[in-house]
Amino acid sequence: MEKLYFKFTTTQPVTKFVHVGVVASGDLEIILRPNNHSYSTLNIITGSDGFKSTWSNVLSRFFDRYPLQGDFEINDFGATPGVVNLRLSQVMEVLKNEQ
Repeated sequence: MEKLYFKFTTTQPVTKFVHVGVVASGDLEIILRPNNHSYSTLNIITGSDGFKSTWSNVLSRFFDRYPLQGDFEINDFGATPGVVNLRLSQVMEVLKNEQ
């Protein structure tokens, strides 16, 4: 098990709590809470060690496209980068549907 932390400078405030996904084999959950900062924090607990650079690449691409301001908690149980992208896209869908 590995704990990862990332921080990204962001510009789009999030005003709602979001929860997508589940912690299960090959899956992950994302919990997003609004914050009052000009950055986002990501606390990740993953069952797959040694993938920090992969996480960094996936998250950098996401935040370059969607600079959401919030505190993210990600609980991973071996999700592939494709599943991570799917869950992040679901976060965007939830935010769009609540506007």
